[in-house]
Amino acid sequence: MISVEELDQIAETVRTERAQGRHQINVCVAAGCLALHSDTLKGALAERAQSSGISCQVRGVGCMGLCSAGPLVSVEPGAILFQKVKPEDADRVLDSLKAPPAKQHTDLRQTPFFKRQFNVVLENSGKIDPENIDEYIAEGGYRALFHALIEMTPAEVVQEVASSGLRGRGGGGYPTGLKWGTVAKAHGTIKYVICNADEGDPGAFMDRSVLESDPHRVLEGMTIAAYAVGASKGYIYVRAEYPLAVKRLERAIREARRLGFLGSKICGTTFEFDIEIRIGAGAFVCGEETALIASIEGMRGTPQPRPPYPAQSGLWEKPTLINNVETFANVPPIVRRSGAWYSAMGTPKSKGTKVFALTGQVKNTGLIEVPMGVTLREIVFDIGGGMPEGRKFKAVQTGGPSGGCIPEQCLDTRVDYESLKEVGSIMGSGGMIVIDDTSCMVNVARYFMEFCMSESCGKCIPCRAGTAQMYDILQRITRGQAGERDLELLIDLCDMVSATSLCGLGQTAPNPVISTLRYFKQEYLEHIHAKRCVAGECRMAATQAARS
Repeated sequence: MISVEELDQIAETVRTERAQGRHQINVCVAAGCLALHSDTLKGALAERAQSSGISCQVRGVGCMGLCSAGPLVSVEPGAILFQKVKPEDADRVLDSLKAPPAKQHTDLRQTPFFKRQFNVVLENSGKIDPENIDEYIAEGGYRALFHALIEMTPAEVVQEVASSGLRGRGGGGYPTGLKWGTVAKAHGTIKYVICNADEGDPGAFMDRSVLESDPHRVLEGMTIAAYAVGASKGYIYVRAEYPLAVKRLERAIREARRLGFLGSKICGTTFEFDIEIRIGAGAFVCGEETALIASIEGMRGTPQPRPPYPAQSGLWEKPTLINNVETFANVPPIVRRSGAWYSAMGTPKSKGTKVFALTGQVKNTGLIEVPMGVTLREIVFDIGGGMPEGRKFKAVQTGGPSGGCIPEQCLDTRVDYESLKEVGSIMGSGGMIVIDDTSCMVNVARYFMEFCMSESCGKCIPCRAGTAQMYDILQRITRGQAGERDLELLIDLCDMVSATSLCGLGQTAPNPVISTLRYFKQEYLEHIHAKRCVAGECRMAATQAARS
């Protein structure tokens, strides 16, 4: 097992190597850039550097954020970021090592996309090799674990997290410290910690990117949580569609065990904790806590009525703490820098930062992290760069299938739990889809209802039958085959499904319909009365309008 002194020595060794003046060429090897063959690019850069006799280190790093410009390559020192790099561009990148970068290149990190962000969860993403534990240690990794285990009691750790104001980043926004305290006080000698990495929202890739880019951060957060609540076993539930995240997690777990950050006598103490990975089959409903627990236990992933809550009776009927990837990733910096430091960011009720996957009809798509309280306008137009090709902004959809569509008149809404709820949406896990005037809002609602209908586990009738009926009505509206009575029935179904469904999937499934009816009802009426789709997206309705 490793000591504090040895931890410091590893960090110092890495820092010394970096300080020797040798250039570093960092190539993004997260899933998005790998899909554009950044692994081939990395090999070409290394081969060209060696053949040219240029002294530099070419290494793979995690997600740099600006996914729309990938593959991305950064050069240090100099902080130069190259976009859309191909293997044949290797000489252009290497040439930047020979002359003052500012005279030859534009530093994209000075653009609003990067400057308007503040990274806590993503502070290491794009800067370290996710498959090298030494690089994580050099950035302060596992210092928080030592601090918690050696200098704090479990109750003090819980209190630190509580004082930070951190709320669950999986969508519910439940106070993290309160949840930890409940599990810590629960009776029983066997307790579990589960990391929910079953990220299923369309357009969402926050958790995947964190796991691919900084896996040790999540392991450290889980281990601190286990110490705080008295757990000895942890599980990371990852969907099978994330093979790269699983591969890097497996490597990180092996490295953490080798250095004594997992297993027995962690950090030279009597504390024992270990982590296993469980692969999910991709059922959206398994993002719900009780369905996830059932899946880990080897049963069909269907939700259970609550109470009892997992904090009292969860995995194998033992007290269980469940948080998502981003929540655990916030824990090490909170313990290392204090809860007061974290609570100084954000709004009075929504502390800290939030990671979003910014996608859709916006120029700069990618992974971003902003302080709670920034406006949607800042995210869409400053960080996102606004609409491409001169299109007009129409709405931004937050919260995934459980969220709502927020129109232009609400763009100055602050991004926090309470403000988004007031305008008919939710924070969710962090998906943010920008919609322009080429999209029909009725069709957007139909798309999300189809998703919820397909992903319903079928256990309760309101969700199983209600979402199917709502989808059928929306389908008829987009085809120009519905009447006023159908719209009235759709509204009634929204109330029934949200009020009587068993779990969060059904309870929130009507949200996209409710929000589009609230802000874009005229489009529904155009389809019903004029048999016309203003956006021209619903082809059947447009055809019927032309015939009439």
